[in-house]
Amino acid sequence: MPNPGEHHPAFEEYCECIFELREDDVEVIQARIAERLRVSRPSVSEMIKRMAEEKLLVVDAGKILLTDLGEETAVRIVRRHRIAERFMTDVLGLSWSLAHREAGRWEHVMSQEVEMAMLKVLEDPTTCPHGNPIPGSGYVPPVAHKLSDLAAGQHFTVSRIPEELEFTPGMLEFLENSSLVPGSAGVVRTNAKSGEMTVEVNGSSINVDPFATVRILVTV
Repeated sequence: MPNPGEHHPAFEEYCECIFELREDDVEVIQARIAERLRVSRPSVSEMIKRMAEEKLLVVDAGKILLTDLGEETAVRIVRRHRIAERFMTDVLGLSWSLAHREAGRWEHVMSQEVEMAMLKVLEDPTTCPHGNPIPGSGYVPPVAHKLSDLAAGQHFTVSRIPEELEFTPGMLEFLENSSLVPGSAGVVRTNAKSGEMTVEVNGSSINVDPFATVRILVTV
């Protein structure tokens, strides 16, 4: 049974998904939720109906909006997920991809006491390992640009890897292995009309496909 003030993990998962789609400037409609969670559209439709009955969301002209209760649930889950990711990478030394998967479990069972203990050990981080803000941390994002907007010869520092890329199969492994991680500095070598780019990071040349270049956020 969920603790007082908490909800069934499935409801929490959907609130989290809606929050993150909005954060990534992706239209929050049932089709996008189905894609992100990899479930059927009829399943999403049924869950949205149940969550509306629980006062967690409303549907307005096809767009899905969290209520105050839904927002509170989403913030709690997203916060725990990102703290857990930071703990597992920084303290336990796990890979990005494994930490992301494990945090998806921890977020539903973590107590406030454990959350606060992790924050103390981590010395109050403001972002997850991928640069996404931890809700309630007071993080102020820098002025960032899409990697795809940069021209050949421009230098950059990776700022943020949006959640959409975290859910793309193999992407976290590729980015971590390529050192395309927040804080890493690089330079654009080529930017093709197709959107594919070649960048240099830590002396290594990396080909980055268009799906990633239009989503990776950098500062210049």
